[in-house]
Amino acid sequence: MSAEARLYTFSQETKDHLRKFRLGTSRSNDPQAVIYTIDKKTHEIRQDEDKIVYKTLEEVGDELPDNSPRFVLLSYPLTLPSGRMSVPYVMLYYLPITSNNELRMIYAGAKELMRNTAEVGKVFDIESADDLEEIPKKLAQE
Repeated sequence: MSAEARLYTFSQETKDHLRKFRLGTSRSNDPQAVIYTIDKKTHEIRQDEDKIVYKTLEEVGDELPDNSPRFVLLSYPLTLPSGRMSVPYVMLYYLPITSNNELRMIYAGAKELMRNTAEVGKVFDIESADDLEEIPKKLAQE
């Protein structure tokens, strides 16, 4: 067992939700996103308090805190230049420049564990909510 797996935890409910979200979004026609946070005291990784599934990147941007990191799981349907539909499932690693070093270290340590547990294909690092505007272009280039 890796050091990350001993330090950070997921409840069974969170693991079930991660799986359900991944499987449920693979055929979706609309963007879907969920925000995950790490409890600073227990190091439990869980969905943000609201347990909301966001339908637009603008909604996600409105919910991201100004100075605290987050993990965002995103399923984003798009039509490729070939005309084929694709639904990339990615993680956004939101690490604002203004977040304190303790939080930066906590989230950096959990990044790979979150990626593997959520079974995402790719991780995009973003520093501000404004960076969300570039995500559709980046996904289309993949």
